[in-house]
Amino acid sequence: MTGTQQILFIQGGGAGAHDAWDQKLVDGLRRELGEAYEVRYPRMPDEDDPSHARWGPALRRELAELGDGAVVVGHSVGGTILVHALAEQPPECALAAIVLIAAPFVGDGGWPGSEFELPTDLGARLPRETPVHVFHGLADEIAPPLHADLYARVIPWAQVHRLPGRDHQLNNSMSDVAKVISPGKP
Repeated sequence: MTGTQQILFIQGGGAGAHDAWDQKLVDGLRRELGEAYEVRYPRMPDEDDPSHARWGPALRRELAELGDGAVVVGHSVGGTILVHALAEQPPECALAAIVLIAAPFVGDGGWPGSEFELPTDLGARLPRETPVHVFHGLADEIAPPLHADLYARVIPWAQVHRLPGRDHQLNNSMSDVAKVISPGKP
């Protein structure tokens, strides 16, 4: 798609997450952004049992296909694994933004889990010139909203977007996310 900005959306984990849950988020994002954006939505391997070991190589392949100015978006555990992969091995391209939606923070103060644990120097490993947006619904009953603050603690320039009344799926509304990807959108 010539002249379009690339968006790479990484799904959350769990049985049926790609088709039954996150497809609604992707459809909403495509609708909000319009034809000037190419939203890529790959299916992650073994979605019902996400792991950095399985998803990391798939993510690196997807990231290698992006050009300068792309935006990466990760939902739920997909956001956690995405930011972990970016910290481990930054993409060759210059990203326009990193967007995390309802991403659990795994590490000090967040969820335990050695495989998903984020490096304590996460912010130092991410490109400082790349904006980071952390969206979290305040009615999220899966990943506590406090996790957004934990991301802000380790990525000091991250902008946290706390959305009142929104759940783990942001009530399937991507309008707030679309506004940071395309600031000119009403």
